[in-house]
Amino acid sequence: MILGKYSFGIGDRFGHQGKAQLAAIIKAQEQGLEITPVWNKSNREHTIIGTSPADVRREADEAIGACRWKKPYYVDADHIGLANVERFMDASDFFTLDVADFIGRPASEAEAIAFVKKHKGLLGSHRIEGIDGGIAIDEPRLRSIAAKYLVAVQQAGNTFRHIEAREGVGRFVTEVSMDETDTPQTPVDMLVILAALADEGIPARTVAPKFSGRFNKGVDYVGNVSQLAREFGEDLAVIRLAVEQFGLPSDLKLSVHSGSDKFSIYRPIHRALKQFDAGVHIKTAGTTWLEELIGLALAGGDGLAIAKDIYTQALSRLDELCGPYATVIDIDKTKLPDPDQVGRWDGAQFAAALRHDRRCPQYNPSFRQLLHVGYKVAAEMGPRFTEALDKYEAVIAENVTANLYERHIRPLFLGQ
Repeated sequence: MILGKYSFGIGDRFGHQGKAQLAAIIKAQEQGLEITPVWNKSNREHTIIGTSPADVRREADEAIGACRWKKPYYVDADHIGLANVERFMDASDFFTLDVADFIGRPASEAEAIAFVKKHKGLLGSHRIEGIDGGIAIDEPRLRSIAAKYLVAVQQAGNTFRHIEAREGVGRFVTEVSMDETDTPQTPVDMLVILAALADEGIPARTVAPKFSGRFNKGVDYVGNVSQLAREFGEDLAVIRLAVEQFGLPSDLKLSVHSGSDKFSIYRPIHRALKQFDAGVHIKTAGTTWLEELIGLALAGGDGLAIAKDIYTQALSRLDELCGPYATVIDIDKTKLPDPDQVGRWDGAQFAAALRHDRRCPQYNPSFRQLLHVGYKVAAEMGPRFTEALDKYEAVIAENVTANLYERHIRPLFLGQ
């Protein structure tokens, strides 16, 4: 299973934009850039929308056929564990093992002691190319980190072996996700985690750590960009060391679960990738769904009416829709426009408020975040919404492709 040096997770909540998404990756290919497309959708999104993993596989396969794509592609069972992996087995060949809920569940003292005994080579000071000053680990610190993360890594191992027993050895790509937790992982944490993954026999191809700052849904990174860039580079250095020391896959790379649109960190990430000659996996979430809304608004007529109705209903159900995403959104309710005001907007005004363009005076991050989590409203519209996606496919596809290529792929992978 060849993931490729650069891979891009393209979430598509309603399963209509596969061809438009792939068109952006084809544009990159025309610039000499090879990116592996990975269609991803979480169990939560399937539950809210009423879709199944088979729908994602169908969308991906149809897009691949229509666009005559001849290179590898994948369907990601996104953020799964033992409790829900079974429904993804037949449709997926990429599994993101989310073990964040198990971080901090203390390992037994015997397990922590055994880990320290096995990895005594981690103790002491280590000069690591790419980390100024290197790192230092004493026994109490190593035991403390092991106690914090071993249960989570063991859970990943249990899930991995369950999948492997069904799918076969080497028949799927494995990602381990630890990003949905409160505390960022340090380079030392990462080194210990990678050692534990090797102990569990998990041939992880990507690992998603928790970085500092906030990765709110649908809007730009909130935090110190320079600090994030330093953390990213240090993690790349640790991965390179771990591959050499622990026998992990040589193509192991970082995965960034962006929550969509972390534009301010893309160029710093690009510079770090060039410095280390490293690959990366970027996972987007609601970008495509919001471009669908923008396309509907620009189409005018009933498309614009649908976009306005979705906002009005989302505003009236704000607490319900925001609840599952409370830790990854930051909405200023005073900045949410009144539905009567939105009702007077034309399509260009609606699109300007929603489109992620910080240079535009009309851009409204709170408006965007509410609609980002408001996809449940569109799902409940049923055919009214999905038939509009078909009716206005041309204008929607133009926005989807341009957004992925111009705002994501070019700055991140090409540094432009």
